[in-house]
Amino acid sequence: MSDEKMVFPSAEWIAKYVELLNANSDYKEAAKTWEGDFIFQVDPDGKVITEPIRFYLDLWHGDCREGRMATEDDEAEFLYKGSYENWKKLLKGEIGPIKGIMARKFTLKGSMSKVMRATKAAAELVATAARVPTKFIDE
Repeated sequence: MSDEKMVFPSAEWIAKYVELLNANSDYKEAAKTWEGDFIFQVDPDGKVITEPIRFYLDLWHGDCREGRMATEDDEAEFLYKGSYENWKKLLKGEIGPIKGIMARKFTLKGSMSKVMRATKAAAELVATAARVPTKFIDE
């Protein structure tokens, strides 16, 4: 893997993330019964992020069938969103994906009970994202 860092979030970052996710056997096992797509949103903070930045993942039985930047018009079964600072903490392992919701660092639109049945898959999603060589916009 190249040491060249990719800007989070960007099309290049998402492509690498999808590649790593589809190669992750732990994710495949944890998400083998998962069916659902997500839009992940970085909310504007008025400083670094001036408008929402969104990306889409179609997750199906341990595979990511599609990953791309998303627009305001895109919809998915789930919307997971939070501030840029909290996204940085999530990717650095300082906040977990489920605890982040419970601590109100992130919000989830969609079935919380469905997500709670897939906490190991959620943890593997974040662990995989943390393996993407990442450069944050404000670095």
